[in-house]
Amino acid sequence: MTIPVALTIAGSDSSGGAGIQADLKTFAALGVYGASVITALTAQNTVGVSGIHQVPADFVSAQIDAVFSDLAVTAVKIGMVAQLSTVDAIVAGFARWPTVPVVLDPVMVATSGDRLLAADAIEALRTRLVPRAALITPNLPEAAALLNEPVAVGEATIASQGRRLIALGCPAVLIKGGHGQGPESIDYLITAGGTIALAAPRLATQNTHGTGCSLAAAITAGLARGEDLETAVRHAKVWVSAAIAAADRLGVGHGRGPIHHFHRFY
Repeated sequence: MTIPVALTIAGSDSSGGAGIQADLKTFAALGVYGASVITALTAQNTVGVSGIHQVPADFVSAQIDAVFSDLAVTAVKIGMVAQLSTVDAIVAGFARWPTVPVVLDPVMVATSGDRLLAADAIEALRTRLVPRAALITPNLPEAAALLNEPVAVGEATIASQGRRLIALGCPAVLIKGGHGQGPESIDYLITAGGTIALAAPRLATQNTHGTGCSLAAAITAGLARGEDLETAVRHAKVWVSAAIAAADRLGVGHGRGPIHHFHRFY
C-alpha cells in the first residue's frame, strides 16, 4: 500500500503549535504523509509573534519543484503566504505541475493578533489564489476582510458572505465560527448547492493555538485520502473538536497553548 501524500505551503511556527508544524502533526495523526514548503520563519510562542523572516520567492519555487518532481502529491494546503512575491511563486508553481485539490486557509492575523500577511498581498490572495482553491477556510474576520465588509453576525449574513466569496472563483467556502458567540461553535460549508451548518460545543479553553491551521490540514488529509469535500470537512470538524477538548492535557506554554493533535494516541 502506498501512503497518500499531502503538501502544506505555509509559515513555520517556532513553538510548534500552528503553521507548518501543526499541519505536519495533523497529517501524521490522520495517516497521511506530509511534505512542506516553508514561506516564512516566525519567532513566536503561545504568547505572540516577535519576528517574521520571509523566505525569498525563488526558494519557495525551488521547494515546490523539489516536492512535486519526486512525490505523488494528492492534495495541497496553503496557509501563511506572507508576501506578494510568494503568491506569484505559488501560482507559477501550480502551473508547472499536475492539478490537485487545494485547501486555502487565508491566514492574515495570528491568534495573538499579530499581522501575518502584507497589505499589498491581500488583493493577490483574493484574485489569484482563491480561484485556484477547491475550498477556502476563512474565519469570520478573514471572510469580512476578503470582502471588505463588516464581520458577519448570524447565519443569513454568513451564508451571504460565503456566496460572495464563491463569486470570487472558488467552488466552496468553509466559514469558521470559532470567533462567534453562543454555546456552539458553528462552521458553515457553503457551495452553489446551499449551506450546511456544522455545530460542535464551544469549549471553555484558552488552548486553541493552531486550530484554524489544523482544521484546514485535516480537510486536506481527507482529500488526499480520496474523500469527497463534504465528508472531508465533516471528519475534520469532529477530529479538531476532539483535539481542542483534549488540549488542556498538554500544559504547553504560558499563553494560548496548542491543541492536542495526537489525542487519539496519548
